[in-house]
Amino acid sequence: MSDEIRHEWPLFEVFVRAKRGLNHVHVGSLRAADHEMALHHARDLYTRRNEGVSIWVVRSDDVVSSGPDDKDAFFAPSGDKVYRHPTYYAIPDSVPHI
Repeated sequence: MSDEIRHEWPLFEVFVRAKRGLNHVHVGSLRAADHEMALHHARDLYTRRNEGVSIWVVRSDDVVSSGPDDKDAFFAPSGDKVYRHPTYYAIPDSVPHI
């Protein structure tokens, strides 16, 4: 297959979960014709030693994220909502182990 055709394939981001209960971690990117091919290639490339229990592939074009300049707009508004912090609530003395 020519490099020209491969570069026309969409880019996919690959996330692997190593064990049950752990988060998926971004492990790399690959190009594939579709989601099914991306899953097969991701399995072959990133889980060779049976270390994975789950694989996610997402088209890079579909990933949206906030940037460093958006930090205040996304995360600062929660600072004035003190009821979201555990220290806002009084715990009765009769409640054990907290």
